[in-house]
Amino acid sequence: MDMDRISGETNHVSENSAKGYSGRELKALLGCTLFSGIDAGELTGLLGCLDARKRTFLKNEFIYHSGEPVSSMGIVLSGSVHIVKEDFWGRRHLLSEAGEGNFFAEAYASLPGTPLSVSVLAADSSLLFVNVSRLLDVCPSSCPFHQTLIRNVLSALAGKNLMLTKKMEQLSRRSIREKLLAYLSDVSAQAGSSSFSIPFNRQQLADYLCTDRSALSSELGRLKREGVLDFKRNVFQLNETEQKKSD
Repeated sequence: MDMDRISGETNHVSENSAKGYSGRELKALLGCTLFSGIDAGELTGLLGCLDARKRTFLKNEFIYHSGEPVSSMGIVLSGSVHIVKEDFWGRRHLLSEAGEGNFFAEAYASLPGTPLSVSVLAADSSLLFVNVSRLLDVCPSSCPFHQTLIRNVLSALAGKNLMLTKKMEQLSRRSIREKLLAYLSDVSAQAGSSSFSIPFNRQQLADYLCTDRSALSSELGRLKREGVLDFKRNVFQLNETEQKKSD
């Protein structure tokens, strides 16, 4: 899906009006790394310069399909999106999740003609699509924000590279137990608390950790009985009890 395909299905963001945004969506935009250092009064005009377009998607609706080139990066205004890898038989493996204020597909959109190696699915999402060529090229209107935007994109790409490195470290563990504890430990450190929530349900967590759902659920139950952690749905509490047992 590229900007030409999106344009016929979305509402163009006017340079002079923010009427198309809810308070929640504006908050997500202002909290987006891409727009760091840009205030609310400057944002609407900037979005017009970037040819930004908004669209809503239903749960499990495809935003981008693997194998197609893209020219636009997406920003999550509300809801979330899942980045998935599909194999020859159509089985999906969850690679990552992007929540409100996060963006996706920026690397592919920056390389014209490069086909996606992943698919992107929505979870009742409102998204804003930004034409990356308008972001990277010299602005004919001498827009003062482009250097800031480029720095922000580079910073975000570096951050995502660190996240992928962290996931590789988690998946390099030998057992389901070790992968699970490594992931939960990293989320706890990021939250700055032993009590936190994760953005996945059980199936999504199993996909993220590249393991079987039933085996994951069994390991969670075992860890809970041992007092290593407690949980209710996607809210977890890690306890100081240290267990070195592995399956």
